[in-house]
Amino acid sequence: MTPQRTFTAPTKHTSLNRTARLRLKPGAVAQGGRLDGAWWPHSGDLGSELPDLLAVLSVRLGRIDRVLYNVAEWPNAPTKLATGGRRVRLDGYRRQPANTVEIVGLDRARVVLLTVPADTDPAEAHCALRTAARLSDRSTALDILIAAQHAD
Repeated sequence: MTPQRTFTAPTKHTSLNRTARLRLKPGAVAQGGRLDGAWWPHSGDLGSELPDLLAVLSVRLGRIDRVLYNVAEWPNAPTKLATGGRRVRLDGYRRQPANTVEIVGLDRARVVLLTVPADTDPAEAHCALRTAARLSDRSTALDILIAAQHAD
């Protein structure tokens, strides 16, 4: 499990340009490998999407140290990102569960999010966001995405 690429993505903006499409379980803390919520990025460019997401999650996690992602889903992601006044490590792994990102704070607190693909139909995406944010939901990322496709 070695991270890919060794370049740093410059921060493309210094303030929130777009609202992070994010839903979190109340008081989300990773439990048993399940999801703490869901994130629907605007594009397939992890380096440009993360600053807004990390700005929101830093309220819950404090300073962010690392982001773990599935390298097959974000093949051109940088290994470091300058954001929030510091560098955040981006680690792509083949074994990271599909359709998830894991954000780790400096104190090792973490949030595991379902990542809804950017090109998902809006109705399906909103269904997946709502489901993943339900406190009682213990579904896998794949189960949530499949159920969202079949929701009315």
